[in-house]
Amino acid sequence: GKKLPSVRALALELTVNANTVQRALREMTAKGYIFTKRGEGNFVTTDEGRLEEMKSKLLKQELAAFVSRMEKLGVERENLTGLLASYLDDTREE
Repeated sequence: GKKLPSVRALALELTVNANTVQRALREMTAKGYIFTKRGEGNFVTTDEGRLEEMKSKLLKQELAAFVSRMEKLGVERENLTGLLASYLDDTREE
């Protein structure tokens, strides 16, 4: 799998505390999304099942946030399907 940046580099890039990054890496390791090679660093898993699970979970989170934002703007759920289909059609040629 792809090697991740160091804890320090991630903390600087994300402007968060290194302990926060370390905690997140431990959690992702426990869930099987990344693995550690002693002396080499952290790597993204090559387990396709895990990767698909992670993508699906992230997609659901993003969709939930999108739907929530649209509802706050007064867009009804029933209109979202049509709006999304129209957007996808319009951007297909780009």
